[in-house]
Amino acid sequence: MQEFWDGLTGYASQIDVLELSGLIFGLLTVYFLIRENILTWPCGITYVLISFVIFWQQRLYGDLILHVFFLVLNIYGWYYWIAGRSKEQEELPVSKTEKSLMIKILLASVAGIVVFGLFLSNIHLIWPDLGEAAVPYWDSITSILSVTAMWLTARKKIENWHFWIIVDVLATGIYIYKGIYFYAALYFIYIFLAVAGYLSWKKSMQSFVPQTS
Repeated sequence: MQEFWDGLTGYASQIDVLELSGLIFGLLTVYFLIRENILTWPCGITYVLISFVIFWQQRLYGDLILHVFFLVLNIYGWYYWIAGRSKEQEELPVSKTEKSLMIKILLASVAGIVVFGLFLSNIHLIWPDLGEAAVPYWDSITSILSVTAMWLTARKKIENWHFWIIVDVLATGIYIYKGIYFYAALYFIYIFLAVAGYLSWKKSMQSFVPQTS
């Protein structure tokens, strides 16, 4: 723990503008998401673009590829939160995912983790100049579950927060291991924000008449 705090304070003293911007926009994205504010999407897009550069520098290729999907899903979420609501609704309501669909999502996520983990483990054989991925299977877990969570977020399904909590816990450990202490601190904060988000969305969902997802 002392090593983490020493690393965090040392990192803070020399953090560059790019990483500080990533920290700010990352927090803004989650803040607006908790409040169901559509500004979460432009903030999210900005955060993704900043993260592209950082993850390339750190050779976290899974996260880099993940953020390509994030960019697409941020654009999709922005569109769906506007187009998916009915004429009578001011905003798209929070809803639950059908059990049968959730089973399919979980199975697809497990398959994705295995396949993507194998890909990351061998990425240096495909592109030798990239070097070996730092933590391929852990990277794969956080990457695939993040895509799952992001899709559920774009559809405004409350289960997205369950996946985000898992991802945030794992990502915190990975970034500490890699020495990216500000991102580790960011994801540690995300854990508590995800819990707050779940409670807020649950309350919001209960204020609407239940609808078939």
